[in-house]
Amino acid sequence: MKDAAPQATRLADYAPYPFTVTGVELTFRLSPSATRVLARIGFAPNPARQPAGPGGHDLRLDGEKLALLSARVDGRPVRPVQDEAGLTVAARDLPGGSFTWEAEVEIDPAGNTALEGLYMSGGIYCTQCEAEGFRKITFYPDRPDVMAPFRVRIESDLPVLLSNGNPNGAGPGWAEWTDPWPKPAYLFALVAGDLVAVRGSFTTTSGRPVALAIWVRKGDEDRCPYAMDSLKRSMKWDEDTYGREYDLDVFNIVAVDDFNMGAMENKGLNIFNSKLVLASPETATDADFERIESVIAHEYFHNWTGNRITCRDWFQLCLKEGLTVFRDQEFTKDMRSEPVKRIEDVLTLRARQFREDMGPLAHPVRPDSYIEINNFYTATVYEKGAEVIGMLKRLVGDDGYRKALDLYFARHDGEAATIEDWLKVFEDATGRDLTQFKRWYTDAGTPRLTVSEAWSPGKEGGTYTLTFHQKTPPTPGQDRKPPRVIPIAVGLLNPNGDEVVPTEMLEMTEVTQSFRFEGLASRPVPSILRGFSAPVVLDREVAAKERAFLLAHDTDPFNRWEAGRALARDALARMIGEAADPSPALIDGLGAVLADEGLDPAFRALCLHLPSEDDLAQALHDAGRVPDPDRIHAERLRLEAAIARRLEPALSAAFAAMATPGPFSPDAASAGRRALRLACLALLTRIDGGHRAAALFDTAGNMTESAGALANLIAVGQAEAALAAFHDRWNGNRLVIDKWFTLQPALCPPDRAAGVAERLAAHPDFDWKNPNRFRALLGGLSANHAGFHAATGAGYRFYADWLLRLDPVNPQTAARMSTAFQSWARYDADRKALIRAELDRILATPGLSRDLTEMAGRIRGAADA
Repeated sequence: MKDAAPQATRLADYAPYPFTVTGVELTFRLSPSATRVLARIGFAPNPARQPAGPGGHDLRLDGEKLALLSARVDGRPVRPVQDEAGLTVAARDLPGGSFTWEAEVEIDPAGNTALEGLYMSGGIYCTQCEAEGFRKITFYPDRPDVMAPFRVRIESDLPVLLSNGNPNGAGPGWAEWTDPWPKPAYLFALVAGDLVAVRGSFTTTSGRPVALAIWVRKGDEDRCPYAMDSLKRSMKWDEDTYGREYDLDVFNIVAVDDFNMGAMENKGLNIFNSKLVLASPETATDADFERIESVIAHEYFHNWTGNRITCRDWFQLCLKEGLTVFRDQEFTKDMRSEPVKRIEDVLTLRARQFREDMGPLAHPVRPDSYIEINNFYTATVYEKGAEVIGMLKRLVGDDGYRKALDLYFARHDGEAATIEDWLKVFEDATGRDLTQFKRWYTDAGTPRLTVSEAWSPGKEGGTYTLTFHQKTPPTPGQDRKPPRVIPIAVGLLNPNGDEVVPTEMLEMTEVTQSFRFEGLASRPVPSILRGFSAPVVLDREVAAKERAFLLAHDTDPFNRWEAGRALARDALARMIGEAADPSPALIDGLGAVLADEGLDPAFRALCLHLPSEDDLAQALHDAGRVPDPDRIHAERLRLEAAIARRLEPALSAAFAAMATPGPFSPDAASAGRRALRLACLALLTRIDGGHRAAALFDTAGNMTESAGALANLIAVGQAEAALAAFHDRWNGNRLVIDKWFTLQPALCPPDRAAGVAERLAAHPDFDWKNPNRFRALLGGLSANHAGFHAATGAGYRFYADWLLRLDPVNPQTAARMSTAFQSWARYDADRKALIRAELDRILATPGLSRDLTEMAGRIRGAADA
């Protein structure tokens, strides 16, 4: 019989925990399959929770997959009632006031393939406790609003024994750590293994020294300098920009190979997926270097926005994640190119979060219910959460934002806060009423803005009027959406290209609202939503001539790029629907951007990239058309070839000119040159059969150009020898071989994609229990839009087979990967039927995890909505 449906947890049901935790002492006696954990925890009645009655509250502790060996209250043995989710000590067995709970449990780190709690990765003990992994270590109130100082003793013959906080002593076979700052259990961390440290130091603005260390396996030390440099720059930036100083004597980072997430911000002991630490010119691409810089910063910034101030409950997850993503985006803009970073962030938002908002997985930035919290580590919480912070900053200004953040840190340090607390800080600091703005947190969906314009000439200057109308489509559980506050950045250009009205921030609060610009000499060309000032879809009929004008003249870099992208999307839509010829206006515009040496090479590279096939499918669906993945693929190739033929001399010249002589440098300028070089190569490969790509692959002195050349050879079916050479050279380097697994199914001709994935799944190097390797292969297949959506359904079947295989081993990764199916409602009836059958097969599988059950069920439910 099918298990009963899992019960949802609801924000409306929140109540404070009946007890406060005054202190936690843990002893770990490590053994691969029989680790003993001894816990000594002080409890006191919580004055914020009303008494339960004459007998007081029961003590309810979370705990999963724990063998309880002993339990005591104030030294007296007790026999709690145990179930699959934890244990309960009856109120009658507790003293009336404060008391001490002691328990000894046994756990199996080596058998913990879910990679939650304490587990082993290649002989290294490590932990992952967010969101609810600590309950797999010992019995505890595993919720973020229960905060306490921790003291930890680790007993093992391994040479390196690490935990949160400051070292408190060590000797043969043991080490002790003390974290003086109260923290929730999800921030607990422990690492033990045969590791080596790359060390550094940092002196805070108040003159206090901090010892820094990045711990890695022996032999990986030479791939840590960039991560260390990124950490030091992050610490300095947070002091300068937010006034936040580090608060412990040490800061440790550990790189592990088996990790479900990218990294984790545990207080003083950040644990990272090794791919986000280890980098050298030979093994990492420019994108890897930038990602390492960004994630190192992100996890460090959590020290204040997530650790010192955490979230009251998991519904407030965006409070720490959205804010910290916004902070790491600001950091990267300061380290690199602000316009390029903004474009990259919007590309990510549209590809991941807009797709989420427009499908069955849509949910508010702050959800009001969940079944499995791990399923809500989503683009909506992270990327859209960051966009909401950005809008708030635009509305209150830089000074207002800094004033509010200073108040936030002063008022809530050491607390578990809510979105209401966050918005109240801004109201108190700036005097604004943010009641309407709160809808960005509570209402799901992406608002759509339509705009009309009117021009009235006059003797003393004309009046130009923009009228906006906002509407947010229905989403699961939310049919009607009231209007939101939308900041709309607008500038106006004269017909000669001069800017006549610099950027103004319009504040839209009504369903329909007009804004007037007076005293203009001639009818202007509007540049709307500059800098992507709000996460909305802008619907405006624009002639190709106007888009080309903005591509050539707009003073806002984002909108200049946006004009070119829209021009390309419109041209491709006509090619797909009408078999139209490639747009000369588009190609001429791209040629002008390519030739403009005053522009950042990284910006020019972005302009040369056409909209993705998935982006085009969504655009066609929004226009009421059923996207054909095969035709989208074919017409996009046709346009690339047309661009390459028309611009071949300029592309060839830029390809040669952007070669970076001398030693490799990961700095933004050098990375931008390589980006433009590879963007030119991608177009030229469409007409030269891979000649230039093969030559570059043979001579490349860095992974960026080597992997870029290999990608182009795969795309034109000329990569057999290069793939063999790449594998031979990098066999044994897990992170590089992950790239080898990703590139092949992602870029091969669509009719071969499922077959390539099947062949690679049988390869001896396909360690499917390693999350990075699993994501590399299946993520590569789902990235091949036409290949994944092949009319035969082979891509769907392969994907579902592997989700079902992984689910019993690592349900968290299986559930997250299932989102590849979320946009299935766009496609034709035959493809829908094929995907529906796979989702039904997944949901009918006995013993399916709660994680995958929730995700597949929500995706499948769209068919019946």
